[in-house]
Amino acid sequence: MEPNENIAQWIVEADIRSMQAAMEAGETSSEELVRTYLERIGRYDGKLRSIIEINPEAISIARALDDERYDTGSRGPLHGIPLLLKDNIDTCDALHTSAGTLALAEHTAAHDSFVAAQLRRAGAVFLGKANMTEWANFMADGMWSGYSTRRGLCLNPYGPGELFVGGSSSGSGAAVAANLAAAAIGTETSGSIISPASQNMLVGIKPTVGLVSRSGIIPITHTQDTAGPMARTVTDAAIVLGAMTGVDERDEATLASEGHRLTDYTPFLDASFLKQARIGIPRFYYKGLDPDRLHILEDAIEVLRREGATIVDPVELPCQDTNWNWSVMHYEFKKGVNDYLAPLPASIPVHTLAEVIDYNKEHAERCLKYGQNVLEASEATSGMLTEPEYAEALRLNREMSRERGIDAALKQHNLDALLFLGCEEGDDIAARAGYPVVTVPGGYAQNGVVAPGGYITKGPVGITFIGTAYSEPVLIKLAYGYEQATKHRVPPEMSRLEGI
Repeated sequence: MEPNENIAQWIVEADIRSMQAAMEAGETSSEELVRTYLERIGRYDGKLRSIIEINPEAISIARALDDERYDTGSRGPLHGIPLLLKDNIDTCDALHTSAGTLALAEHTAAHDSFVAAQLRRAGAVFLGKANMTEWANFMADGMWSGYSTRRGLCLNPYGPGELFVGGSSSGSGAAVAANLAAAAIGTETSGSIISPASQNMLVGIKPTVGLVSRSGIIPITHTQDTAGPMARTVTDAAIVLGAMTGVDERDEATLASEGHRLTDYTPFLDASFLKQARIGIPRFYYKGLDPDRLHILEDAIEVLRREGATIVDPVELPCQDTNWNWSVMHYEFKKGVNDYLAPLPASIPVHTLAEVIDYNKEHAERCLKYGQNVLEASEATSGMLTEPEYAEALRLNREMSRERGIDAALKQHNLDALLFLGCEEGDDIAARAGYPVVTVPGGYAQNGVVAPGGYITKGPVGITFIGTAYSEPVLIKLAYGYEQATKHRVPPEMSRLEGI
């Protein structure tokens, strides 16, 4: 069965609801959607490098879901919808889970992660695993976002080889932006969903820590890690988020989501909410923006005001002068990785972080393009989380980001959310707090400057809403209202890949 040419044209920018309607009407099938995406992947991803591997069972799974639809009906909005998962998310199938590393290239998970199980239950088809910054960019200072030993450097389809792709869910962002899947799942510790979503004109939702289970996901830090959806529209992201939530006995953080967790976030696709919204403008965090990106942000503020939102400008966060550090990650990474690796079968060459470091040294020509000083710094900790310095750093993170950070500003001005640009500093504060973030396409910066990480700031950029714990419904309303008022999302010109 070859992909239909009409489907091949229609699938570019097609949303989940239209795919579902077409399948229900018999105009297409999950199998045809999968084959069409696989054809696009074959045409474009050799140069884009957004996908680490394809699921060899994707077509047969789609065919079985088509039969099920015919026999007993649809499971729901994700029935037969092709998705990608970041390469640190376990799937118990023919796909490997490696975090982009050579050491784990042959690792196949014994069990689905909770997230994969939830999506599979909802009827999603896993097309494959998306490329990512190796070890979720917690391997070496100076590692370029989007690079992994297994797949090489993932490119931004809006400017391959020129524009920053964002990290560490780089492949998830690039693939969905290029219409190689309906949506993708990324993971974030600090910026790893919001950054590539912003850089690739996508919607990204980083949920409250505990709303979505982390079991079966290669970790960085248990106090900040979470998985979340990346999609071309707020509607699609809301649909996928609803399928991901749930209480998981293997992740005690999910217990706190009782009473807050929803399985359907689409009722919050309410553009009229902007008329009653109160949005804070934390000007302190705009000071380092170049003129083009500041202009995009100012335009967004005017759009929100025009749509009826009350803009409180400026607001201050008591924590805004804090000199943050990354010590909590260094302490928690070793324990988390050791716990993940320990039960892997003997056929896998690494079972501790120390063994990962040794393996990389033994294969240095392939594995150490950027070194591994961050891995080594984490290995120098006890791995038991008993250090007084760790406890104090964690306490400060939470206090400064919550009571003296986001919550302080929201309460003082009775705000629904704070407004930031893309993955600027506010996203890191939300990450330390464990609070939700939603970004939505905000425009395209025609010019840029060299950012501290070495990349050029030109290109797509997102408008980002940050709220308190479990405020996903409010953030989705705000993002949807802004999206509907602006419609900034445009597909990339895939012909850009031809000259590479």
